[in-house]
Amino acid sequence: MKAMVVQFRRGIKHYRPRQFLLHPEKCKSKKDALKLIGKTVEWKTSGKAPKIITGKITATHGVKGLVRVLFEKGLPGQALTTYAEIKE
Repeated sequence: MKAMVVQFRRGIKHYRPRQFLLHPEKCKSKKDALKLIGKTVEWKTSGKAPKIITGKITATHGVKGLVRVLFEKGLPGQALTTYAEIKE
């Protein structure tokens, strides 16, 4: 399942570089997003030698189906508005 990288998890003064908010394609509510907790996420870089950065869905965010993902390393800023793959 694909999921769009929406934003860093952030506050007013601080952001958390390893935590991202993702919006899965088929999640429209918090109930749908709760089923995804614990699944792994892979984000691929573009280029000749693509790297894969993996993460894990840890929680939901809000009521519209967003999920919080904790990546092993932080994603680059270019990752915003790109797609990651949720492994079933």
